[in-house]
Amino acid sequence: MKSEYQPNALINEKSPYLLQHAFNPVSWFPWCEEAFIEAREKDKPVFVSIGYSTCHWCHVMEKESFEDDEVAALLNDYFVSIKVDREERPDIDSIYMTVCQIITGHGGWPLSIVMTPDKKPFFAGTYFPKHSKYGRIGFIDLMKRISDVWRTQRDTILSGSESITRALIEYTAGKDNAEHFSVNDLNRAYDFFAERFDETNGGFGTAPKFPSPHNLMFLLRYWKSSGEEKALEMVRKTLKSMRLGGIFDQVGKGFHRYSTDSAWILPHFEKMLYDQAMLALVYLETFQATNNKFFAGCAGETIDYVIGNMLHEQGGFYSAEDADSEGEEGKFYVWTMDELYSILPTDDADLYVKIFNISSDGNYKEEATGNRTGANIPILKKEIDEHIDELPIQADELRKKINGINDLLLKHRDKRVHPLKDDKILTDWNGLMIAALARAGRILNNDSSILQAERAVEFIYTNLTDENGNLLHRFRNNESKYDGMLDDYAFMIWGLLELYESTFNEDYLIKAVELQSKQIEYFWDNEQKGFYLTSSFSEELLVRNKEVYDGAIPSGNSVSFLNLLKIKSLTSDEKYTFYIEGLVKLFAGRMKENLYGSCMFLCGLDFMLNSKTEIIIAGNRKADNRDEMIREINKLFLPNKIVLYKNTTDENPTIGLLAPFTNNYSTIENKTTVYICENYQCNLPVTDVQMLKELLTG
Repeated sequence: MKSEYQPNALINEKSPYLLQHAFNPVSWFPWCEEAFIEAREKDKPVFVSIGYSTCHWCHVMEKESFEDDEVAALLNDYFVSIKVDREERPDIDSIYMTVCQIITGHGGWPLSIVMTPDKKPFFAGTYFPKHSKYGRIGFIDLMKRISDVWRTQRDTILSGSESITRALIEYTAGKDNAEHFSVNDLNRAYDFFAERFDETNGGFGTAPKFPSPHNLMFLLRYWKSSGEEKALEMVRKTLKSMRLGGIFDQVGKGFHRYSTDSAWILPHFEKMLYDQAMLALVYLETFQATNNKFFAGCAGETIDYVIGNMLHEQGGFYSAEDADSEGEEGKFYVWTMDELYSILPTDDADLYVKIFNISSDGNYKEEATGNRTGANIPILKKEIDEHIDELPIQADELRKKINGINDLLLKHRDKRVHPLKDDKILTDWNGLMIAALARAGRILNNDSSILQAERAVEFIYTNLTDENGNLLHRFRNNESKYDGMLDDYAFMIWGLLELYESTFNEDYLIKAVELQSKQIEYFWDNEQKGFYLTSSFSEELLVRNKEVYDGAIPSGNSVSFLNLLKIKSLTSDEKYTFYIEGLVKLFAGRMKENLYGSCMFLCGLDFMLNSKTEIIIAGNRKADNRDEMIREINKLFLPNKIVLYKNTTDENPTIGLLAPFTNNYSTIENKTTVYICENYQCNLPVTDVQMLKELLTG
């Protein structure tokens, strides 16, 4: 930020990303109609820059170009410039990222779009350096060229923008087709991952490597349904390698965004709430599948990081922590050997250097040059316990000592200049975190996780709903803004369903069903089927986008598909079948071209095509064996299950209104009684924990 400049129009915004640019010499507008009116009145093209507050290359482009007087003069003279926070306005980002992919074949942030004053794009790209070099056009030369073409070849530009807009409309519309799915499609998706699995490092393909937990969630379900052990091994290897590598913050916990190398050592250092939530979910599932406490510990550490660093005082969760501090990526997280020896007693430093692979010349290489910097990212090459063969110490004592050293290093690190925390609260990402906390609570028997999930739900309903009970998207500094989008509804429904299963509080199931009804009313395409990203009453943009492919987080349509399948099973309400079948018909053709790109939808297909388990628990909440029976259910990896609880002490149990078929279930001899049905065939009810275990494990 350059304080000598007068603030531009972004100074009145709440987004941390937009506020970062409020003192740029560029005369930025936020996305608003006034900007497009000015573009029409002054006959200027519109330059739109889309990014987010923890994006490293967004920072680079700002420093190189948007803080530069020469660039600012060019933009201010010949363009109307708009800044967009992609996290605050995913609807805008989705449209123009699709444009970038149509035009260039790839995408990313910062996203650079040039469009006509009526919002029709004619150029798209990502990061550009200020000056042209090494055969890559620079931002100044690019914008001069675009400005010249705008003045001299307007007809060509307008024709091109119309063609791009038609391609966008065609892509986003989709079409109903006769395609359907079969188990063979699940096999094809598995084969894709098996062929690309990195046997040495885990993960798939080469660098860069992203966590993509929804891909691993699909592989866990494939293993469960098919018995293919390699699917489980790929998940185990990947999750273990990530936890041991530099993508995991060994000192402060939590996962960085992705790894720039194939061995998970050098990350891009930003930390996103959605990564913590999704990774906690898949680590929890892997713990259930393997009964290996290592994976439970990883989930717990990740949740501890979020509670300790991302929690608003009223219970919602912040969005992200930046990669950069003091203008340098990763500076907050790395250590020199001399620094470690200056902080720690020599014996402790010797131990830490050995276990966490610290070297005098550093294990941290600059991404651009590949040169070692003398700085180290603490990484493990094997689990802490596996070091006891080479040390005169017991495993428990070693873990305690390492934890103590990391606590000391964390206190020292906290004295450094911290990366920016993006403290806006997003409904969709909070929905994912609610799901993770709720699941952690029931799988790890951790009541505090459930309490945090409940507080987050209360926060959303207090601060991020309007007077009609509709969801809003963003909260910051006591301002709630922007109509809720598909992901807000889909992810919150997911969180509420998980929280119901963890508490059996019918209010959460009621809320989930109510939100599902609103989602159908506001987002469903009655002509072509599928859910739009934006609601029927939201700001009118160039198109209403509709997406099924997963990105860093699962797509709203994919999560909605699984939500609908579960709500239908929970309520036995056949009205949901129409929407389930509509999603299949709309997306089957598109997905079959790229099955591995929609793994969350594949999780839903696994639920739809393979064995399902319906569990109804009838009993008194205070019965002696109730909690033990529930714990037995929660131990097991049964992804394609639904669980309902009927409190038989209630004269008119609420669950009977939501799921009328439960009215026929009762206890036996006043004991907690569990009814298990699989694939429309029901077993005899059980009141004994051992019998329940035998039924569930088959």
